[in-house]
Amino acid sequence: MNSNRKAWTTGFAFAASLSLLGVARSPGAQEQAAPKFKFDPDWPKPLPNKWKLGGVTGLAVDKDDNVWVLNRPNDLTDIELEAELTPPLADCCVRPPAMIHIDKSGNVIGSFDAPQGHGMAVDSKGFVYIGQDTVRKYDPKTGKVAGEVPRVPERQPGAAADPPLTAAHIPGRGSAGPVAGFLTPPAGRGQPAPAVVAARQTAIAAFRAKYPPTTPMIVGGIEEIRLDEPARELYCADNYLGGRVMVFDLDTLQFKRGWGAYGHTLSQITTNDADRAYTPGGPMPKEFRGHLTLNISNDGFVYAADRNANRIQVTTKQGKFLKEFILAPMTGVGGSTGGVMFSPDKAQRLLYISDLTNNHIWFLNREDGKVIGRMGSMGENGGQFFGLHMIAVDSKGIIYTGEVFAGERVQRFLPVK
Repeated sequence: MNSNRKAWTTGFAFAASLSLLGVARSPGAQEQAAPKFKFDPDWPKPLPNKWKLGGVTGLAVDKDDNVWVLNRPNDLTDIELEAELTPPLADCCVRPPAMIHIDKSGNVIGSFDAPQGHGMAVDSKGFVYIGQDTVRKYDPKTGKVAGEVPRVPERQPGAAADPPLTAAHIPGRGSAGPVAGFLTPPAGRGQPAPAVVAARQTAIAAFRAKYPPTTPMIVGGIEEIRLDEPARELYCADNYLGGRVMVFDLDTLQFKRGWGAYGHTLSQITTNDADRAYTPGGPMPKEFRGHLTLNISNDGFVYAADRNANRIQVTTKQGKFLKEFILAPMTGVGGSTGGVMFSPDKAQRLLYISDLTNNHIWFLNREDGKVIGRMGSMGENGGQFFGLHMIAVDSKGIIYTGEVFAGERVQRFLPVK
């Protein structure tokens, strides 16, 4: 995302056809044509102030079709922050704000430095909602918190802690990088002593007894945020117990309702981890397995993507289960069903699904979940993906993507008639 990367990406201008050529048709899907897109090498423009993006963990298009990008500055390593030193050791780079606003021409038109998080949305008045240890509402002009969804005061034992709201940053000092903790060392991970495992399991059981699935607050971290402004409701995916769909009043931020897999009411969600067990290609787990994202269609259905179980469940806004789509079930590691978006036609005929593990955008028929095509492959050229994490679609049908791991960039794909 810095000027060197931009020049390199533009130098591969032939990749503008990569996405178009990379749209693959799935067997048996001849009844519908997959949409076609062309990679846009001219968006975004080089970031100002020698900023370099970290992994993209939130992406949203506002009412003006401008793009909000939430990134993780803490992903950057020492070698990427040498321009912060005094004197600087290199021309690039500098830690960016966590929230960056980019217009349709690719220019940065605003930013503010909130604590990094996961999942975001923006309302019609311009307020920005960021998933952190809860959902916080920010005034984009000041970067100050204007409200937050209630959460419990404790973390489940063993859960990763979010950065503090006022975390200090040492110039020129970064982290171990965006894949730290994701890669298994050659000799394998060390196994804790049985007594340590038993103590942790006891602590987790006590925590779950204290905060049962019916807890009407955020208990885990936030994976996704969506707004239903006509109904004045905020939907979010709380990652506690593999994932809970939680609905809050958009004005008061107070809890209204929630559910789990297959429309389970909160009181029906179990705390037994065996109900979340899943082997790629095997039977679906009884509860959401993990990394739950969601979106709401124009006709009032909720699409919840359970990434770690390679599936998408469809419910009503009240949580009544309707159907389930399974996507690339052989996929292991991070799973296949990431972000959920819709085609821009009035009927929203297609689902667009970002796939972190296979690095594709999948195109599904929204009615029956049949795959009609896919776009993209793993790689670092423009139009390819290396950690495809976030997806957004504007009113014209332009696709925007955000990457983590080695990608750490946003890209744009223009519809081709």
